[in-house]
Amino acid sequence: MGGFYSSEKMTGVLAYESSDLDWCEDNYRYSEDIAEYFNTVSSLFFFVISPIMLYLLHPYARERNLAIHLVWIMMIFVGIFSAYFHMTLSFMGQMLDELSILWVIGLCYALWFPCSLFPSFIKDRTTFSRLVTAVTVVTTLFSFVKPTANAYVLNCFALHIIYSLCLEMRVCNDQKALRLCWSAVGLWVLAIACWLSDRFGCSLWQKLNFCYLHGIWHILIVIAAAYASTLIAYLDAKYEIPYSLPGLQYWPSDNWVLGLPYIVLKGNTKTQKRC
Repeated sequence: MGGFYSSEKMTGVLAYESSDLDWCEDNYRYSEDIAEYFNTVSSLFFFVISPIMLYLLHPYARERNLAIHLVWIMMIFVGIFSAYFHMTLSFMGQMLDELSILWVIGLCYALWFPCSLFPSFIKDRTTFSRLVTAVTVVTTLFSFVKPTANAYVLNCFALHIIYSLCLEMRVCNDQKALRLCWSAVGLWVLAIACWLSDRFGCSLWQKLNFCYLHGIWHILIVIAAAYASTLIAYLDAKYEIPYSLPGLQYWPSDNWVLGLPYIVLKGNTKTQKRC
């Protein structure tokens, strides 16, 4: 009997529309099998950006730490789970989507959070990484207590990252880095505006017959992540591998107004890493 109820409960969390979340887009409007069509399709944008960023950041990752590749490998899984969630609106899809984002954020903290901003009782990055892992595990467990609050917790982590980034940029006079910072923050603000508007202004957008803001959020946030992660990686390279003489460029052309940022390493005389 216990096995029957357990199986039934598992089937329930996998069922279509078993999540309490439902975004503004009309369900099953374009397909009988896909609950939120545009939100699902826009999630595939992660599959476009992630392999490009893996390629562009490889020289930096090879010199600094190959674990950095895990960030954009995990972003591919964020895209997979986001598409699965919006296709089904299942509770399992929601949790996989949100927890994959949480672990990407945790990985970014562990890899890139500046040593100068470590808590006073943390003396090295290994100890800090263990602390981040513990916090991420605890947050993962608590995410099942009130799943509807998960998205707000994730955005709080994002706010802290932006705050920490601003602290670092106060002493930066590199114009390319400053431009990249403003672009990343601007994209994040636009993305959050779309997310909040879709969440709380749905009735207005339904009257205007434009219920696609959450899908636009997907596109903006993955580009914002590319900009922000490259900027953080650039600052990390300047502090931790200064011998590499890191610089910023844009793909496909450094002369384009829009493009994906990446790090070029111009030096090769090794010095000791600080952290």
